[in-house]
Amino acid sequence: MSISRRGFLFGLPLFVTGCASSGVDHQANYAALPDEAFPLKRVPLDKIKPELRRQVVAYETSHKPGTIVVDTPARRLYHVMENGQAMRYGVGVGRAGLALAGSAYVGRKAEWPTWTPTPNMIRREPEKNLKYAGGVPGGPNNPLGARAIYLYRNGNDTHFRIHGTNQPQTIGYAMSSGCVRMMNHDVIDLYERVKVGDRVVVLQA
Repeated sequence: MSISRRGFLFGLPLFVTGCASSGVDHQANYAALPDEAFPLKRVPLDKIKPELRRQVVAYETSHKPGTIVVDTPARRLYHVMENGQAMRYGVGVGRAGLALAGSAYVGRKAEWPTWTPTPNMIRREPEKNLKYAGGVPGGPNNPLGARAIYLYRNGNDTHFRIHGTNQPQTIGYAMSSGCVRMMNHDVIDLYERVKVGDRVVVLQA
C-alpha cells in the first residue's frame, strides 16, 4: 500500500468523557431489521458488553459536528454531534502495524458491498485471500457486512474502510487487517448519519 500506516496524529479531542445519556433503548437499537436486502436478526443484548453498545455520550472536542473520530486504543468510534455530544459505538480495529492513522474523508458509501482483498492482503496471506481476488458479492457471508464507508485521501482510496462484520465477537478487539469493524446494526446507523466528504480522524496510541 502506498500510503503510510503510521501517519502523524493531529486533531486530538480536547476532552472526552464516557458519561452516557440516560434512557437509551438498547432493545430498539438492536432489534431485528427485516427490511434489509439480507434481513438481520435481533442482536441478543447479553452478547454485547454495555460499554460497546451504541449510545449518545458527552464529548467535548475541537472537531466539527459530522466528523467521525476513531479512537483506536479505546476501540471506540465517535460521530460528533452538536452541543458537546457524540454518538459512540464500540468497534474492532486493525492489528498492530496495520491501522490507518491521521485524517481522511468519506470518499463513498455502499450498502451490502462487494469485498475484494487488497493486493497487500493477498501478498500477506495468499493461502487465505487469493481465492477471493475476483471479489465476494454482498451478503451475510461478506466480510464487509451490511454497509461500507470508504476512506479517501487526496482523491485516492486508502483501502481502509469502516464496515459491518459477520463476526460480531471481534468488536472491542484489534484483530482486523486494518479496517474499522462495527456491528451491522451500528454501521447501518452510522451510514445514515454520514455524508460523502465528511472528515474522518483516526487516533493511534
